[in-house]
Amino acid sequence: MPLVSVESIRPHVRVVTLDNPSRLNSMSFALVSDLYDALAEVGADNDCRVVVLTGAGRAFCSGLELEHAGLPPGTENLGRHRMGMRAMEFMGGIVPAMRAIPQPIIAAIKGPAYGGGMCLSLGADIRLAGASAVFCGAGISNGLTGAELGVTWLLPRAVGISNSAEILLTGRKVHAEEAHRIGLVSRVVADDEVVDLALDMAEGMCAFSPFGLALTKDTIWASLEVSSLRAAVDLENRTQLLAGHTGNLTEASAAFREKRPPVYTE
Repeated sequence: MPLVSVESIRPHVRVVTLDNPSRLNSMSFALVSDLYDALAEVGADNDCRVVVLTGAGRAFCSGLELEHAGLPPGTENLGRHRMGMRAMEFMGGIVPAMRAIPQPIIAAIKGPAYGGGMCLSLGADIRLAGASAVFCGAGISNGLTGAELGVTWLLPRAVGISNSAEILLTGRKVHAEEAHRIGLVSRVVADDEVVDLALDMAEGMCAFSPFGLALTKDTIWASLEVSSLRAAVDLENRTQLLAGHTGNLTEASAAFREKRPPVYTE
């Protein structure tokens, strides 16, 4: 049975669920492999405009599977060091894979988001928390480092260097309300409301141009990597000009005049 499921619950929205609740959706190589497959599936789905990522049961993702991790694919007959590097690259590549799909990802988080699970949440474009959500950079507590899956690049950009350094160096737990206060998540609701909130948000986003959504996601991420305000503005100028050639602005203006919702084909 796949450890990650993909469902179409509302028009143009796909729900990707980490689905191994008995192991708190921990990151075995099998689960991560299934997540790669799920991302490839939704990324290639031209009807899909927004993705909701969540975890089955009482956890979002408890991080690396410590007891039954298995082996990364494609490592047969490799020596210890080559296998180790391949394993790290396989795990480390999942967050860039989230960034690479054109659809915005909304993470609906409840319960533990530890270690790699916190990193997966940071790979989403929007993070919503249930009241039970709790974040932790668990690597430092397990005799390793707090540095994995891009967290040392992503977390300071989400919560600032001082907050991120404290989280990663102390291994302490950050509960939902604090996560909201420091900007790690944008909203906190009851656990039984967080997926519905994500679906409502996704459905509202689907009223916008799919091309506009994809370009906005891409530009947000790209702007994190440019070197200056001028470079970001230059990127935005070209992105906006490209979107202007779709005819969507003309449709938006016509819809406003005719007092109807716009219908975007691009």
